[in-house]
Amino acid sequence: MKKFLFLLVLILMGALIVGCSANEADIKDKEPEETNEEDEEKIETSGKDELSGEITVWAHPFTGDQETEGAMWKEIIASYEQETGVKVNFEQIPWANRDQKVLTALAANNGPDVFYVIPDQMPQYADVGMLLELDPYLEGFDIEDFVDTALVSTTWKDKLYGLPILQEAYTYIYNVDVVKAIGEDPENLPATWEEFEKWAAKAKDKGFYATSFQGGGSMNGTLYPFLWQAGGNVVTEDNEVLINNEAGVEAFTFINNMYEKGWIPADSITAMEHDGLWESGKMLAVQGSGISVSRLLSQDNFEFVIAPPMKHKEQLTYGTTGMFVAPVNTDNPAAAAEFIKVMTNTDNQKKFNTVTQYIPTRESAKDIFGEQKYLEQLAGYTQYALPGVIHPQGRTIMPLIQAEIQAMLEGKKTPQEAADAAAEAVKGKMN
Repeated sequence: MKKFLFLLVLILMGALIVGCSANEADIKDKEPEETNEEDEEKIETSGKDELSGEITVWAHPFTGDQETEGAMWKEIIASYEQETGVKVNFEQIPWANRDQKVLTALAANNGPDVFYVIPDQMPQYADVGMLLELDPYLEGFDIEDFVDTALVSTTWKDKLYGLPILQEAYTYIYNVDVVKAIGEDPENLPATWEEFEKWAAKAKDKGFYATSFQGGGSMNGTLYPFLWQAGGNVVTEDNEVLINNEAGVEAFTFINNMYEKGWIPADSITAMEHDGLWESGKMLAVQGSGISVSRLLSQDNFEFVIAPPMKHKEQLTYGTTGMFVAPVNTDNPAAAAEFIKVMTNTDNQKKFNTVTQYIPTRESAKDIFGEQKYLEQLAGYTQYALPGVIHPQGRTIMPLIQAEIQAMLEGKKTPQEAADAAAEAVKGKMN
């Protein structure tokens, strides 16, 4: 609640600073009786005015090679400036304290016109009216080319507030030596929970761990994939808490069984990583993404293969999405929206993701990995990759759920009790 009030105060401050100039997001938030014919005309013509002026764009460093990354940004920005005649002032800001920097700048009305956000930020900002709705600016825009799962994180209450530039897809990466050691075929990897459980039992019998479980880390890499695969969810955008329904309890039980049977390490309750066990060949598989593949290739410790995301009732996994958004109090909304569109077109997605080695969110841009078989394989799995819990409280409920998972693994609660306690904790955070 404190964070909600803080954000709301910032919105009100921003509104006072920019005065009474209305854009389409302001108009649509009014009650029906407050919308007059002049406002309706603004909605219809919004985004169609001739572009002019300048905009400020904020983004973060995405690689360690700033020379190459800087050249990429110059090329992308030049393409936009040439196409629109709008000048771009680009600033790279650090990842640390990014929320505070963005919110403070927007409240003072000297923030960016376009900035980068991740899935747990977008609904926080959109829910209190901080973001510019992009739908009025997308007439004739090819939205169908985007991967459906990439648009999940850019949408709140049926309104689109951002366009995605990058995705990831987490799935199991298997050590081929261990697969062979347990008598299985690396070309026929587990596709379901039941198949994985059989392999896990064999791995345990041969002295290997089945997988890693970072109980001290993010729910995105621990509970959530299993929860989605079971057909469940944490909470809806209408604040209906689902984590303790039948699917939720099934996911809690699956994790608890892995711990009780010794398929995951004893320190899994609070562990942040099991890199040493995995890299020394003592683990059958780990969930990983493109970064994991790059690390394995650089180390060259053992041969590995990548499996499609597992399926139980659903075939789903986790994969973050990065997007560009515009604040509602931008002085140049049409130009800001146009930059987001140009930034995420096919050509610029290819440029950006070739440099950053993330997966494009447009199907038409995925051919950049034609010579990289592992990234090409992972690119095919983003259709199954959900970006997390898309809710304004998505970030704050994570430690509450984590505490109940840990209590369950410690033997203090049954899976049903842990799921019920997690549900009550989540309900306490709903507005």
